[in-house]
Amino acid sequence: MAERPIVIYGDPVLREVSLPVDEVNQEVKDLVSNLVDTLKKARGLGLSAVQIGVLKRVFIVDLSAVDITASLQVFINPEIVDTDGDTEFEEGCLSFPGIYQKITRPNRVRVRALDLEGNRFEREFEGLAARAVLHEYDHLEGKLFIDYLSPLARTMLKGRLRKLSKAS
Repeated sequence: MAERPIVIYGDPVLREVSLPVDEVNQEVKDLVSNLVDTLKKARGLGLSAVQIGVLKRVFIVDLSAVDITASLQVFINPEIVDTDGDTEFEEGCLSFPGIYQKITRPNRVRVRALDLEGNRFEREFEGLAARAVLHEYDHLEGKLFIDYLSPLARTMLKGRLRKLSKAS
């Protein structure tokens, strides 16, 4: 399909809660294709529909850039079933270009979702894959990775966030 512009911090759509997908039809498949093209161009690890301005509960994760055994995963109407353990790791976001912060997230997640054919699946992810799934899921809930920062860390980023917000 086509690459789409990535929504940058400051755009209010990033704080919106995404709506469920009623059926996996051609429109949803085209949306996923746009997400794939956009993610490849941006060289990221994951991308949610809201990050291209579409308030649908869809995201993709592709860790193949850092793990040769990984392949693209599509999540439609995902639900977090369970999480376990906590780990701190530096995290970034395509909607926050150039900003990376240490964030604590669960080290393991079990997620239930639909695939691109509309089939329900349930899978468990660990480490970086779990982090990517949880990060993208948060986008569907209108939650951003900076929400996990301490007040001090957020204050230290205030100037950079203001510049991003003005640019959007």
